[in-house]
Amino acid sequence: MLRQDSNDETEDVSLFDGEDEMSKKSKKSRIKHPIASFCHLFFRVSAIIVYLLCELLSNSYIACMVTIILLLSCDFWAVKNVTGRLMVGLRWWNQVDDDGKSHWVFEARKASARGRKAISEAESRIFWLGLITCPLLWVIFAFTALFSFKVKWLAVVIMGVALQGANLYGYIRCKVGSRKNLTSAATFYLGRQFLRQTTPKDDQAVS
Repeated sequence: MLRQDSNDETEDVSLFDGEDEMSKKSKKSRIKHPIASFCHLFFRVSAIIVYLLCELLSNSYIACMVTIILLLSCDFWAVKNVTGRLMVGLRWWNQVDDDGKSHWVFEARKASARGRKAISEAESRIFWLGLITCPLLWVIFAFTALFSFKVKWLAVVIMGVALQGANLYGYIRCKVGSRKNLTSAATFYLGRQFLRQTTPKDDQAVS
């Protein structure tokens, strides 16, 4: 019989590395907060739909205006206080110090070492898509109402731009950082684009 030496060096190899990676990818692509994701899109999309179909749904301008403003207000509160914190780990708020001065606070949640609180990529896409697209639509509605002389709808449209634009600005500040970081990030991006354009020209000149 052949005996194996007990001093032989053995190496343990995990047979499930591929499965672990697949499980991590599936967790990142999974929607962890379906109710928050639904509410993130429901109020703002409903406000846009009511604005577009208000003349068909009701002849009362006041009823349509109140409905749109209520939807926009619910959207502002939900996105600022709930969906941003759950879906992307960001939040912003205003606080008053002891001297009575108002300060805006922008905060981003740091991921844990084990990744237990990793942000879902699917939720992140839903969050930023809704956060960016809807304010742009309200800006388009503002120009449309202005050039078509629908002055009575300007107040509603400006409310939509203001409320959803405030959330967009707040979460961009949370994501990027302070104004200095935002400026440095923009400068870095422009510098990198400039280097990409000049590098091929330099290589051709050398060759």
